[in-house]
Amino acid sequence: MSSSDFTWCLSFLEKRGQELYGPKFRLHAVDHPLIYKLLIYFLKYEKQACRLEIDLDKGLLLSGPVGCGKTALMTLMTYIPGPERNFILRGCRDIGFEFMEEGYTVIQRYSRLSYYRDRPRIYCFDDLGSERNLKYFGNECNVLGEIMLSRNELYVAQGMITHITTNYHANDLEAAYGDRMRSRFRQQFNLFIFSPETFDKR
Repeated sequence: MSSSDFTWCLSFLEKRGQELYGPKFRLHAVDHPLIYKLLIYFLKYEKQACRLEIDLDKGLLLSGPVGCGKTALMTLMTYIPGPERNFILRGCRDIGFEFMEEGYTVIQRYSRLSYYRDRPRIYCFDDLGSERNLKYFGNECNVLGEIMLSRNELYVAQGMITHITTNYHANDLEAAYGDRMRSRFRQQFNLFIFSPETFDKR
């Protein structure tokens, strides 16, 4: 991607962001390197992806502090042209509430291989870790942990892509979901981390 192409993409995404989030929305320079990597991934630029050690066959795990703009950036990526943009953003707390109302069918809903226009449906689970172990008729369950285990199996068997945003670091994820999950995350995801200089944009 040339510098002029990247500048155009930034302008395009910022305009979309202002339409979605209001006229004060900005893409700050401190986040430009991360946005560049996101664009390389979603536009499937193979040479740049190889140089940046981005595996285009894996999903994304986007990690950063509260308020840095993880959800907004992933939402904006759905406006990027191409088949990879057709992912569904689902809040982990919302999935937790679904489980409390509907039970274990919710785990099956997000764990099975489904299709959208002849392509495997891609989910982005937003704010992983915001949910907690939930109960359905007295039975406690780590809902997202179970979903992620199933989706990892489908990734290995059939290449099903999943994306995640989270405030957690790797050690936090291991504490919440177990050491087996951490190794699966390394297998399944490209880890994209916001710069330490980023800030709360709310």
